[in-house]
Amino acid sequence: MRGLLLAGGHGTRLRPLTFSGNKHMLPIANKPMILYGLEHLTNAGITEIGVILGPVYERIIEHLGDGSRFNCKITYIHQDEPKGIAHAVLMAEEFLQDEPFVVYLGDNLLKQGVCPLVETFRRNFPDCVICISEVENPHQYGVVELNARGGIHKLIEKPKSPRSKFALVGTYLFNKSIFEAIRNIKPSQRAELEITDAIQYLHEHGKRIKIIKVRDWWKDTGKPEDLLIANKLVLSGIKREIHGKVMKGAKVIGNVHVGTNSIIHSGAIIKGPAIIGQNCEIHSTVDVGPYASIDNNVKLVSGIITNSIVMENSIIDCNKHISNSIVGKNSILVKHSNSDEVNVRLGENSSIYF
Repeated sequence: MRGLLLAGGHGTRLRPLTFSGNKHMLPIANKPMILYGLEHLTNAGITEIGVILGPVYERIIEHLGDGSRFNCKITYIHQDEPKGIAHAVLMAEEFLQDEPFVVYLGDNLLKQGVCPLVETFRRNFPDCVICISEVENPHQYGVVELNARGGIHKLIEKPKSPRSKFALVGTYLFNKSIFEAIRNIKPSQRAELEITDAIQYLHEHGKRIKIIKVRDWWKDTGKPEDLLIANKLVLSGIKREIHGKVMKGAKVIGNVHVGTNSIIHSGAIIKGPAIIGQNCEIHSTVDVGPYASIDNNVKLVSGIITNSIVMENSIIDCNKHISNSIVGKNSILVKHSNSDEVNVRLGENSSIYF
């Protein structure tokens, strides 16, 4: 069995965070989001993995390399234009070599991973295994309508008036029959080959499709607010680990991870769940958390930071409440005003003096 990890697209809904890099390298709890999908594949015993790349891909190759440090072998497959998930799958046909394979969208986070899909396939050997999850906004997803027996009645991509709240989750398992399906569907109104339409083709042609209802959380991180929700969900599961130095008079409360060579100065307060990366300095007039991810080499001089992501090499000295914010790497926030709370979406290498 092989794996296919999708990391293409332009990430336009995540701008300005994606002006300078691929969205799949944005961190969730201090880890590039693409690694969550990669680790789920390897945890399921899948070691031959194809990574679909779009026009912006340099940091992905630099970080993943040949896959050896993640105990897998990575093959890179280029998709010049984002023409849909089904198109990406079709481009990987030669790599997949008629083997069954798991597709994982690199901007999705699925707590349960892909082991349930693999186990379902090995028990039943269907043509396709899909995951579904009940959502409040089904019109934004591929929707799965179920029949009275709990099987598939119909799949529709982004219906205007959904008849079901079950969304198609961004992980799938296919055998080679999916390639015939993709070749027989037409591009959607947004000029993409939709994987929802390809699965509907399988259904219409009598292929065996198994359904798994997601037991725990799933998040599609298409927008900045989705990144913050995903960050909160991941942080909710972290354990307390202190590898840095916590000075006398500092308070570290609850499940907090502090990386090596980081210093929490006397007077600082860190409230879990939260994560502090390596080589960070948290000064005495700083409160961090809950639900804050502070990446490596960050210096926090003053302020309160909650429910936010601060990327590596940044400096914050604003004595303000930074909330529901994302600060790109190498950025600086410095106080020049009397506002009480700050909410920002800041791309990397940026400076704000407010």
